[in-house]
Amino acid sequence: MNMVLVGIQWGDEGKGKVIDILSRKVDYIVRYQGGNNAGHTVVVGSKEYIFHLMPSGILHENKICCIGNGVVIDPAVLLEEIRGLENAGISINSRLRISSLAHVIMPYHRILDQLRETKRKHKIGTTGRGIGPCYADKISRCGIRMADILSPKVFAEKLKDNLKEKNEIFRKVYGHKGFNFNSIYRQYLNYGKIFSPYISNTAAILNRAIELKKDILFEGAQGTYLDIDFGTYPFVTSSSTTSGGACTGSGVSPVKIDKVIGVAKAYTTRVGEGPFPTEFPIKFGEFMRKKGNEFGATTGRPRRCGWFDVLMAREAVMLNGASELAIMKMDILDGLKKINLCISYRYKGKLLKEFPQDFKALSNVKPVYREVSGWPETLTKPRSYRDFHPNAKTYLKMLSDMLRAKISMVSVGSAREDTIFLDS
Repeated sequence: MNMVLVGIQWGDEGKGKVIDILSRKVDYIVRYQGGNNAGHTVVVGSKEYIFHLMPSGILHENKICCIGNGVVIDPAVLLEEIRGLENAGISINSRLRISSLAHVIMPYHRILDQLRETKRKHKIGTTGRGIGPCYADKISRCGIRMADILSPKVFAEKLKDNLKEKNEIFRKVYGHKGFNFNSIYRQYLNYGKIFSPYISNTAAILNRAIELKKDILFEGAQGTYLDIDFGTYPFVTSSSTTSGGACTGSGVSPVKIDKVIGVAKAYTTRVGEGPFPTEFPIKFGEFMRKKGNEFGATTGRPRRCGWFDVLMAREAVMLNGASELAIMKMDILDGLKKINLCISYRYKGKLLKEFPQDFKALSNVKPVYREVSGWPETLTKPRSYRDFHPNAKTYLKMLSDMLRAKISMVSVGSAREDTIFLDS
């Protein structure tokens, strides 16, 4: 079976843990979009792993992990992750494949990302890792791909063309001295030598695997509402985070995808700027942030927290074609006397029952809540659905009914064993 795992909120839903669990049942794991502006956290025993580019399934032996053509790669970050795994005794030599068509983040991408943010009146909240400028070069057809850094002549020509244009912009627009060709050229040719054993035609590899009836898990980064098209634009990322991105970012046809699983927290979080209709008041938000340890895996930035938003999640289920859901961090709601579910918005005297695409409307809507009873803290974590408090079961059923999708997995902690599978 070929599955796509996708976040249905603003990212940080806990996809890393779900990918780690599902990786046991598949043969290939594919990261299909984004860059090192996203992080997946996996806890194995007492050890915590944070991945920014490496597919989370790399922790399982005998699994082939692919970084697809839709990903933008910072070679320094990827090399650091590879060395970190090797130091932990995890061999990746025969298991990692990197698309030759994946674009490379260059030093000027990172600096441009940071300089642009300083010039903006309305900050986007970029991580400053160069992801947006790299994707912009890809669309402008002047990008540099992994295949290029394997060829000294091709790379030299492309880098010279880029620096000729970009150094002018840096000097005249930003007052920056620009970049030296020789230092970048030598550094990235060296990356090419290091990564050459892994760089390959991943689309062909994956399609051959499908012919051989192998199982593939496609791993998305960020979440639906950071999608470049369907997210809360302009406060989004620069790639297609929805399930459709799995096809364009890997070279696997849509007809070969069997199932899409959506991942959501039992509440809602987002990092950075942008509208957030169900955001908690400041004091309660600080309490929930601390309780849920809501700090970004990539930047460490505090996440904004709020109640579960049914409108946005239901729209995301539709956009992704998700038939199953994994609900994460259910345990963080333990001990709350009352829990709110946002079931609609009110805007200019009208009741909105669909997620608005108008940015002004979304920025000014008032959430309409349905209040449900909470449940007490427990001394022991539930180990099956039977162990959940009746009110927690009611909450899960409401989510399933309102989102029109089956809940197949519930997480009550960060460890692998803190995962409850619901009967089909």
